[in-house]
Amino acid sequence: MKKAASFLTKDNFKNMALQMAVLGVIFYGCHGLLTNTQANLEARNIASGFGFLSLESGMPISNSLLPYTPADTYGYAFFMGIINTVFVSVIGIILSTVLGVTIGVARVSSNWLVSKLAEIYVEVLRNIPLLLTLFFTYTIVLAALPVPRKSLTPLAGIFLNNRGIYLPRPVFEPGMIAVMIALLVGIIGAMVILGMAKRIHDNTGRVIPGASLGLVVVVGLPLAVFFMAGAPVTMEHAVLKGFNFRGGLVIRPEFSALMMGIILYTAAFIGENVRSGIQSVDPGQINASKALGLSQGLIMRRIVLPQALRVIIPATTNDYASLVKNSSLAVAIGYPDMVSVGGTIIGQNDQAIEIIAMWMGVYMTINLLISFVMNWLNSRVQLIGR
Repeated sequence: MKKAASFLTKDNFKNMALQMAVLGVIFYGCHGLLTNTQANLEARNIASGFGFLSLESGMPISNSLLPYTPADTYGYAFFMGIINTVFVSVIGIILSTVLGVTIGVARVSSNWLVSKLAEIYVEVLRNIPLLLTLFFTYTIVLAALPVPRKSLTPLAGIFLNNRGIYLPRPVFEPGMIAVMIALLVGIIGAMVILGMAKRIHDNTGRVIPGASLGLVVVVGLPLAVFFMAGAPVTMEHAVLKGFNFRGGLVIRPEFSALMMGIILYTAAFIGENVRSGIQSVDPGQINASKALGLSQGLIMRRIVLPQALRVIIPATTNDYASLVKNSSLAVAIGYPDMVSVGGTIIGQNDQAIEIIAMWMGVYMTINLLISFVMNWLNSRVQLIGR
């Protein structure tokens, strides 16, 4: 009774009343929005629901990682857009991280020229809208490439022109299955070696080159199986026929422009995260490492970066989420990502509410997954006090 009496105080009652009033306003607003939306749909004779996803799309998709034809359904076309969005996001995150770490390390370099060039890169790219960067790479850089008959050939079998970048396409033979199995076994073996090396170091203090040994297993085992199977892969080269190339692997200008734009843009922000993380490490540890005779590269890899991660990861998580959302700008240069495909579906069926809800659901799912992985990684690198 005393707990109930203490809970039903005047202040608690006011707080509960205020919260109930706020919830009532929210529910009233949602009800009005739904009612108004339903009335507008009925006035325009637009049927709501997701039944249109089973209809034939009749829309072409120029860049698709999986087989697709206009005879496929709207649902499958939207799925192709999701695949393209995820593909761009994954490649963009990997490459922007590599470039961003390089830029961040260069920002704190003792070399004046390297440091200033990295600073100029960061300040220029961070202060130019990504959309302008995409337009620049697509309409000026890639559009300046020659026509197919006058293609640039930086290496044998590689052709650059305004239709895209043509590369040799690997054609796998049945023996390649054994190589993939060997790669999987090598990855598992490398994880076991890394775990054993860590346990030995924790128990005895001995340093075992687990990373080097793991790399040898991951690379060496599949490579040995590859040659034992008689190199079960052939290369299909692009050949000029008429006014364009046929065969090979082609990277379209839209994809190239999108990747260049989001990688250069995001790497500038990641570079600043890396710089701030490095500068957060106590200079005394760096000076002590130099006094022990450690090389600059070893100090950066073994002492500075592991401690800087606790500062780098939280900010970089936001940049990864922004990269995924920024990929929607692909619609501006004609790359068929999820937003571009969905926009075409809206134009053909007027199912705007359903498509927007699907956009929101996919982006939220991807970003929640990124946040989960990065939060897990962040918890692993935090310093634990005694």
